[in-house]
Amino acid sequence: MSTDDRSATITGDRSRYRLDLAVLDRIERLSDTQFVYVMLLPVFALLGTMAIWPLLYTANISLHADNIVATNPVGEFVGLGNYVDILTGQANLQRPFFSLETPFTSAVPVTLLFTVGAVAVETVFGLAMALILNKEFRGRRWARVAMILPWAVPIVIQGMVFYLMFQPSIGFAVGPLNELGLISTTPLATSRDGLLIAILADVWKQSAFMALLILAGLQSIDRSLYDVADVAGASKLQQFRTITFPLVLPALLVALLFRTIGALKVYGLIEATSGCNTVPTLSCLVIGLWNGNRYGSAAAVAFIIAAVIGVLLLGYLAQLRRHERGEM
Repeated sequence: MSTDDRSATITGDRSRYRLDLAVLDRIERLSDTQFVYVMLLPVFALLGTMAIWPLLYTANISLHADNIVATNPVGEFVGLGNYVDILTGQANLQRPFFSLETPFTSAVPVTLLFTVGAVAVETVFGLAMALILNKEFRGRRWARVAMILPWAVPIVIQGMVFYLMFQPSIGFAVGPLNELGLISTTPLATSRDGLLIAILADVWKQSAFMALLILAGLQSIDRSLYDVADVAGASKLQQFRTITFPLVLPALLVALLFRTIGALKVYGLIEATSGCNTVPTLSCLVIGLWNGNRYGSAAAVAFIIAAVIGVLLLGYLAQLRRHERGEM
């Protein structure tokens, strides 16, 4: 290497070194808040690429008409026409979008019934299991493992288990429940019975998830509070009302938020048990429209689901803020 080449290399290294020092000096001058935002820039870039851009693209599709027969499946721009047609019942869908006359075959009532029924039962069971597992007893570790097992079962296997349970020819649950008048002789082919089976299957799997989140909140409570309550002569019910429930409420609200969002988006469990033709949830409606090359209508229904989830999310966040301020 010649002397000129070595000089150029050394000069370049010094320039890069000074640039690195300048960057480090600039970073050191940042405030704590500014430094946090700089560290989050890669996360924002990934989020924008993987989430925000597809969301905006889907929003654009929802503003275009369906174009089934043409080469381009996305039709002309119709603005909010897809939303208006869906919400007013003018859209030609496989099942009604909203109808109180046939609630078990209409997408919105079926989804809401599933969400309210499943989440309510899961909350009660999850809270009960968490309270039990928060106590000291022999074999508690094995009890926790047994509680988690249903949650670890894949959705397809879970659906197949309940599908076989309620098959009229081989299922052991059809006869007793039919004699009690709770289900028909063909529950998997009946919308009301299929919805009930889906709720039971979801409760069996997701109650453990609720219990885990609530248990984490219970274990963060200071045990000395209960000692003081015992000295004051408070009953177990009074301790639950004044200590346990208020302090575990933030964890309970987080668990409710996650399960409500999951229940509103339910698809795999329905398809694996009764099928979307029997229990038509909103996600089933989206998948059916998409598979039928009706991309505009499918995107519009998907954004309606997202809007409902957004409203619920804001409601939960408002409750959490009220709790933090001591207004509850």
